[in-house]
Amino acid sequence: MTVEAIKQAIADLPENERRSLAAWLHEFDYDDWDREMAKDFSTGGRGMGLVEKVRRDVASGRAVPFDEGRTVSRR
Repeated sequence: MTVEAIKQAIADLPENERRSLAAWLHEFDYDDWDREMAKDFSTGGRGMGLVEKVRRDVASGRAVPFDEGRTVSRR
């Protein structure tokens, strides 16, 4: 089946079935994104360098955790 045939089949669906398919596709894409984020921020992942930098900044006082930062008055 070609992409064009799939597009046409989708266009031919009743509105409620198109909405159901759109919701499924959204979840499908979101699940992929979730898996990628979990991989990036697990041990050895490409996002862990950023996490470690933030931890160092918090430990050194250059930054505060977000929950604390909301209560800190800026002058």
